[in-house]
Amino acid sequence: MRFEILGPARALGEDGEPVALGGPRVRGLLTLLALDAGRVVGAERLAAALYGPRPPEGVANALQAQVSRLRRALGRDRVEFHPAGYRLAADPQDVDAHRFERLAGDGRRALGGGDPRRAASLLREALALWRGAPLSDAPHAQAAAAGLEELRLAAVEDRVQADLELGDHRELVAELRRLTAAHPLRERLRAQLMRALYGSGRQAEALTAYADARRILDEELGVEPGAELAAAHLAVLRADPSLAATASAAVSRQGLRAQLTSFVGRTEELRQVGAQLTEARLVTLIGPGGAGKTRLAMEAAERATGDVCVVQLAPVTDPADVPKAVLAALDIRDTRLSGHDRPAVDPVARLLAALADRGLLLVLDNCEHLVAAAAELADLLLASCPALRVLATSREALGITGESLLPVAPLRLPPHDAANPLDYPAVRLFADRAAAVRQPVDETNLAQVAGICRALDGLPLAIELAAARLRTMSVGDVAARLDDRFRLLARGSRTALPRHQTLRAVVAWSWDLLDEREQRMARRLTVFVGGATPESAERVCGLPEEVLFSLAEKSLVEAVDGRYWMMETIRAFCAEKLAESGETEAVRQAHADCYLALAVEADGHMRKAEQLEWLARLDEESDNVAAAVRWSAETGRQALGMRILAYSAYYWWMRGHRGTSASLADGLIADMGSTPPAGLEEEYAMCVLVAAWGRQPGDELRARLDQLRRLLPVAYLPTRLESLTMMLPMFTGPPDDYEGVQKLVAHYSDSLSPWSRALMHCGFAFMLQIIGRGDEAGAEFERALTAFRVLGERWGATLALSGLSELAYEQGDYAGSRDLADQGLRTSGELGAKADMAECLCLRADSVARLGDLDGARADYLRAAEMARRIGSGDTMARARVGLGELAMLRGDRGEARALMEQALAECPDDWYSAGEVRARIQAGLTELAEIVSER
Repeated sequence: MRFEILGPARALGEDGEPVALGGPRVRGLLTLLALDAGRVVGAERLAAALYGPRPPEGVANALQAQVSRLRRALGRDRVEFHPAGYRLAADPQDVDAHRFERLAGDGRRALGGGDPRRAASLLREALALWRGAPLSDAPHAQAAAAGLEELRLAAVEDRVQADLELGDHRELVAELRRLTAAHPLRERLRAQLMRALYGSGRQAEALTAYADARRILDEELGVEPGAELAAAHLAVLRADPSLAATASAAVSRQGLRAQLTSFVGRTEELRQVGAQLTEARLVTLIGPGGAGKTRLAMEAAERATGDVCVVQLAPVTDPADVPKAVLAALDIRDTRLSGHDRPAVDPVARLLAALADRGLLLVLDNCEHLVAAAAELADLLLASCPALRVLATSREALGITGESLLPVAPLRLPPHDAANPLDYPAVRLFADRAAAVRQPVDETNLAQVAGICRALDGLPLAIELAAARLRTMSVGDVAARLDDRFRLLARGSRTALPRHQTLRAVVAWSWDLLDEREQRMARRLTVFVGGATPESAERVCGLPEEVLFSLAEKSLVEAVDGRYWMMETIRAFCAEKLAESGETEAVRQAHADCYLALAVEADGHMRKAEQLEWLARLDEESDNVAAAVRWSAETGRQALGMRILAYSAYYWWMRGHRGTSASLADGLIADMGSTPPAGLEEEYAMCVLVAAWGRQPGDELRARLDQLRRLLPVAYLPTRLESLTMMLPMFTGPPDDYEGVQKLVAHYSDSLSPWSRALMHCGFAFMLQIIGRGDEAGAEFERALTAFRVLGERWGATLALSGLSELAYEQGDYAGSRDLADQGLRTSGELGAKADMAECLCLRADSVARLGDLDGARADYLRAAEMARRIGSGDTMARARVGLGELAMLRGDRGEARALMEQALAECPDDWYSAGEVRARIQAGLTELAEIVSER
C-alpha cells in the first residue's frame, strides 16, 4: 500500500486504486502518521496537530474514534497501538514525502558529483510526486509543511541548475521569470535567470535582471548582492565561457567553524536534535554551563541540510543589539553612505525582508543573558519567515509558543561497579582528551579517571579542563586535588570565551545572571545532601518555592521526580558564597530542625499501615537526616543530634543501615560524659544501642551498654520512643519473671499503643518459649501476628512469623517452619528490610536442611550471609556461617566446618541477648568437632 501526502491525503491499494478514507479528520490523521511512517507518534502530538490549540472536550476519545475509522479503512494491522501513541506500519519509502526527500537528496548529490543528466532525471521524478499543497489535510502541521515546501523549492533550483548545465537555456527563461517573481529575494534563482538569459544570447537582458535584483535587495534589505549573484554579473560582463556549464551552488555555512577536537558521547542527543528540527521550527538546547550545548548545536548545524547561519550572542551585552548581531552574522551590511538622506532602516525590518523567503537554520548561541530579547526576535522571525528554523542554546528556555526543549545533561557516568568505565561517555571524553597530551588512560589509572569524572558531575567542559592538566600532572595528582577544583581547573583554551577558560568562570557566569533572591536560595540550598523537596527548601532557605523553580529553569538545579538537585561543581561554588554571607550556622540549624521535625513525624507513621509510604519518603531524605546528625555532632549540639538519631533509629533498623547509623551514633556519644543529658535518657539509650547494634563493641561502648542496664531496667516502658520497646529487649533479653511482667503490662495496658501491645504479645511468646510452654507461646505469637496485620505493620508481622517458624522447628514441624519462614521472607521483602530477610532465609535454611535439601539450605545461608555482610549485621552473618558449618559437618568436611564455626564466633557480638542462641550453636558445633577429633 502507498500513501500520498504531498497534496490531499490518499492511500492507494496494491492495485493502485484509491482506498476510501472518509472525512477530513481521518485524512488528517493518515497524513500525520504517514509523515512519521514506521515510527510511533505520540497521542498528544496527534491531537494537537489534528485539533489545534482548542481541542474539543474528551479529545482523547475523539482521537481514538478517528484511529478506529482509519483502521477500518486501511486494516487493523496498518495502524498499531503503542503505549506511547500510534504507528503506521509502513515502509517510509511507501510515502511520497519520504520518497521525495530521498530522490531530491540523490539528485543533489548527482549534481555535485558532476552528473547533471542523472540529477535532472532524479529531481524531475521527485518533483512529479507533488500534487498540491503538502499536508493539506493537517492544517495545524505548518512547521512540517513549511519544511517540505522549502525542500521542494531547493529541488526546483537544483533541477534548474542541472538543466542549465545540460544547455537547456531558452526553455528555462520563462520558468525562471515566474520563479523570481514568486521569490524575489532568492539570489540563486536570480543568478540562474541571468545565466539562462545569457545562454539564450540575451546578454543585455541578463544585465538588466542583475540591476533589478540589486535594486530590490537594496530597497528591501539595504544590502548588496551576495557572492553568487555578483559572480554571475561579472561573468556576464566578461562573457565568461564557464556560464555554459556552471557548477551547482554551494550551501551557505555562515559562522560555522570547523571543530578541532572529536565529538564524544552525544550520538543520541545529536539524533534528537535532528529529529526535533524536522518537527518544530524552534528548538532550544538548555542545560547548565559547561554541559556542551554549543558544541552539540554546532555538530547538529553541520549535519543540517540547507543554509546555516550561526550567531554568537556571548559578546553582545545590550539587548537592543541582538538583531544587529544576526545581521552581522548573515553578512548583511548597511551599504548606505554616511549622510545619505534616506531614513535608517530598522534592523528587524531588514532581517524580516532578508529571511522572508529563505530556507535557513539560524543558530542563536548563548542566549541566557539576553533571553528576553532573543525570545522576542525569534518569535517575530518565525512568525514572519515560514521557511526559517531556529536552534538556540541557553541555560533557560526562551519561553515562547512552539518552542521544543531539549535538555542537555552532563555525560553519562559509570557506576562504581562498572565492568568497563570506558563504555561510558564521560570517561571516553577524558581518555580522548588525555591522549592529546600524551597521557594514556589504561587499567592502571582507569578507576581514578572514573572517579574524576564522577567528581566533576560528568560536565564536558570540566572534564576537558581536568584532562588538560595532565600536561604537567599525573592522573593521581589531578584526582587528589579535586577538593579544590576551582583552583585546579583554572587553565583552559586561550581562544575560548572568557567564561569557558576556567571552571570557576563557568559557574560564576550563571551566578551573575541570578537576581538577589535566587542567589540567596542557591547558596542556602548547599546545606542539603541528596536533593530537596520544594517544601523542605522553602522551610530551610526561608524563601518561597517559586524561587527554587526559577533556579531549575535557569539550570542551576535539576528537577528529578519532585526533588531538586544541585550538581557538585555548582554546589561547591554556592557553598563558598554561603560561607562569605555569614549565614552558614543559621541555615544549617534550620536544616537540622527541619529534619528533626521530619524524623519525629515519620516515626509516628512507621509502625502503621502507611509505613511503606514513609519508608520511601525517608529513603529520599536519608542523606539529609544523616547530614543533620553529623553537623550536630561536629558543632557540639549533641542533644539535637541524639533526638534526630533516636527518632530515625526504627527506619535505619528496618532498612539495615547498620554501619552508617552506628558511625553517626559513635560521633554523637564520643565526647559525651557517662551521664546522659537530663530529660533525654531514652534518646541517649537509643544512641548507645544504635552505636552497638550488630557488632562487637569496644571497651568504652561496652561500659555504656552496662550503664544502660542500670539506667533502664528490663521492665522499663518508654514514654517517648516507642521503638525502644523493641530495641531494649533485643539487648537485655526478656525478664525472668513472666507473671510479674504480665501484671506490670496489664497495669499499664491502657496507656500502651496498639503497636506496643502487639509487641508485648511477641515478648510474652518468647518468654513462654524459653520456659518450655510452646503451645501458649504459639497462641501469643498468633495474637501478635493478628494485631500487627490489623495495624498493617509488616516488621511486627515478620517478627511474629519468625517466632512461629522457630517454634515449629523446635516442635519438629520442619515443613510448617519452612512455610512460615517463607511468609516472613515475603513480608520483610515488602519492606525491603534486609536484616529481617536474612533472618528469615536462615530460618528457612534450617528447616530445608532438616527436610533433606542440603543444596537449597546452602543457597539460603549464602544469600543470608551476603545480605548481612552488606548491611553490617554481625549476628545474622554469624548465624548464616554456623548454618554453613553444620552443612559442612553433614558432608564430612570437618576442616571447612571448623573454619566456618570459628569465623562465626569471631563475627558474633557477645553483648546482645538476641545473639545468644547463635553463640550457643557455635559452641555446640565446635564441641562436636572436638569430640570427633578426640574419638579418632
